[in-house]
Amino acid sequence: MSTRTFRITVRGSFDGLTDEQRAALLADAAQHDMLSARFTPEGNLTYDVAARPFFTFRFLAGGEAEEDILDATAHAELAAETWLTERGYGFKRITSQAQDLTLAPLSKRQRQAAARGDS
Repeated sequence: MSTRTFRITVRGSFDGLTDEQRAALLADAAQHDMLSARFTPEGNLTYDVAARPFFTFRFLAGGEAEEDILDATAHAELAAETWLTERGYGFKRITSQAQDLTLAPLSKRQRQAAARGDS
């Protein structure tokens, strides 16, 4: 059972898209809109190729130890690159950022709930 939750964001830009690839991305743009962005185990892709060539994948992963975030990040990057490669999309400048939610500060409401003893 995992005790830590990791949010991993993988960013990059499309590179060398053909007219057909751009048209396919534009046709599917509604399913990859920023307003529907969420962190999921399989990764959630968002982009607005009509405005700019950038994309973002959001992954949710878990682990037992703090060091597991490194493996989770590598797995997320590989999953994003695989998704793009399988569809023939060129890409460049892949970067990632990971956050261990167990280390994130609590919000005001979370602190109040903890003080009350709520779970």
